[in-house]
Amino acid sequence: MINLDKQKLPRHIAVIMDGNGRWAKMHTIGRILGHKKGAEAVRTTVRTCREIGIKYLTLFAFSVENWSRPSEEIDALMSLLEEYLDKETNELNKQGIRLRTIGNIGSLYKTVRDKLDNSIKMTAGNEGMILNLALSYGARDEIIEGVKKITQEAQQGKIRPEDITKEKFGNYLYTKAMPDPDLLIRTSGEYRISNFLLWQMAYTEFYFTDVLWPDFGKKELLKAIAEYQNRERRFGLTSEQLQKNISANAKI
Repeated sequence: MINLDKQKLPRHIAVIMDGNGRWAKMHTIGRILGHKKGAEAVRTTVRTCREIGIKYLTLFAFSVENWSRPSEEIDALMSLLEEYLDKETNELNKQGIRLRTIGNIGSLYKTVRDKLDNSIKMTAGNEGMILNLALSYGARDEIIEGVKKITQEAQQGKIRPEDITKEKFGNYLYTKAMPDPDLLIRTSGEYRISNFLLWQMAYTEFYFTDVLWPDFGKKELLKAIAEYQNRERRFGLTSEQLQKNISANAKI
């Protein structure tokens, strides 16, 4: 049994769900069935995060680069997303989970967009946890889009260039209403972040595992969080400075 310190939970967990195809190959079944098995891991991860008290969960569900995959696989992934929304929206409501999305949602199939809109509206009042799906998402695209927006406002005189700060620029990104991820989990033994939340992960703790996404269950998630809790997050400070700040805050 993995015991977690409820006072040191990551507020925001981001996940790169990798390995569906390799899992399917290992089990000598088609890639589409691998993605279906991966959807079960999504359900487990969402429910576990809600159960233990995680406030924000961002899942990298479909990248801008994924549009280059075979059309039949893209069709299947879109269908799986629709199926997930059909099956899980009521459950999200029961669990008090609010659904949000980041990415170029306009490029998704219309049927997917319609179901997303419906699920987002249905869960809009929930405050227990935010489930954030990254769909047709690319971090470089997000940053460029933010630069264009802030440049346009500067040209219109709404903001002065000298007033642009890191904090203000964050308000022009898809994640403007959310804290940066505390913990990134990537499955399947890959050691890269694949154009995911590049701006937001400046101080994120990374956790890599060889476990393929369809096999990533509750135990694996708790293991990742336990590893996170064993790390010292200094944000550029020394350990001594960090301990002084902790002691000072404890006295307030």
